[in-house]
Amino acid sequence: MTAKRLPFTQVEYDRRLSMTRMAMAIAGLDALFVSDPSNMAWLTGYDGWSFYVHQGVIVLQDADPIWWGRTQDCNGAVRTVWMPDTSIIGYVDDFVQSMDVHPMEDLARHLDGLGVQNLGIEMDNYYFSAKAFSTLLQALPNVGFADATGMVNLQRAIKSEAEIAFMRKAASISEKIVDGLTERVDVGVAKNEVVAEVYRDAIRGVDGAWGDYPAIAPMLPSGRDAAAPHLTWDGRPFVADEATFFEISGCYRRYHAPLCRTIFLGTPPDVMRRAEAAVIEGIEAGIEAARAGNRACDIANALAAPLERAGIERSARCGYPIGLSYPPDWGERTISLRANDESILEPNMTFHFMPGVWMDDWGIEISESIRIVEDGAAEVFCDRPRELIAKR
Repeated sequence: MTAKRLPFTQVEYDRRLSMTRMAMAIAGLDALFVSDPSNMAWLTGYDGWSFYVHQGVIVLQDADPIWWGRTQDCNGAVRTVWMPDTSIIGYVDDFVQSMDVHPMEDLARHLDGLGVQNLGIEMDNYYFSAKAFSTLLQALPNVGFADATGMVNLQRAIKSEAEIAFMRKAASISEKIVDGLTERVDVGVAKNEVVAEVYRDAIRGVDGAWGDYPAIAPMLPSGRDAAAPHLTWDGRPFVADEATFFEISGCYRRYHAPLCRTIFLGTPPDVMRRAEAAVIEGIEAGIEAARAGNRACDIANALAAPLERAGIERSARCGYPIGLSYPPDWGERTISLRANDESILEPNMTFHFMPGVWMDDWGIEISESIRIVEDGAAEVFCDRPRELIAKR
């Protein structure tokens, strides 16, 4: 039997499966098809860059989960999932990116053989298409379908101690990346050269933690471009008297701890210093409000007060849950830190508290990854100065 490369104990996977089955039972489902690779990994351990083709995990109430995917990826499943090899099934390559047949035809055959009657599907994620759903509907006319978007994601909200340990390692890598940025970013240095070093730091990792690839590429718009939060990089050099914010994350065994900092090359103008002060005050207030028993909106409202006093209008949410993720997003897509989200905070929930400020012609980002603890204000994963970094 091929040696497994499982990051967690079998007890941990059994706990996750039990939670998911309970959620399925409440929803009246006898099977769940999980296509989100983060949820697949969380339930089974599967880890491979194969999410560009159709794949998934079939969760049943009374048998081991079944990994289903492209035949050439079965060997990756054999090496990374906790289930026996008999729980791994593949479809032939004729289905891959074909205009004539669809992999869901093969999945439907297996689901029919299992006698599935009520099937949950993650309808709203990046990896399950309209064509996939229409194919299943046509192939399984007697099956009842239910939207199970977020069902597994919600089970992931409260992290185990083993997961928290992985996130602390990711945070150490995030710190290393920010330290490297502070040292290397300077007038005349090309952005792509700096990003190359970001990836070097991210993948080399730190003592005791090798680096995995992050779910999001580094974001680093400068000057007027920093009004846009999701621009990456080009080959232009950094210039004097501009701010560049950096949104990065270390990653260890698919677990993330994002960290944002802003670097100004020169003397920051007063408007940025005032924004910096308001953001830092808001972060501190938000961390103080991030307590077990409070609500997600309490964090957002605590942040909003100092921003409003500073005349800063901010309509976007200021955070989201984090943990295990694959591209294109390191968020868990459940709870949002915003004024209308009344989700109750529980110990070992983890969030990227991200109160970026994007104005018409500049932007500033200072953020923290946090953990809700049993008693008291949230723990901050990274330990780096919370400031606008000025390099003169």
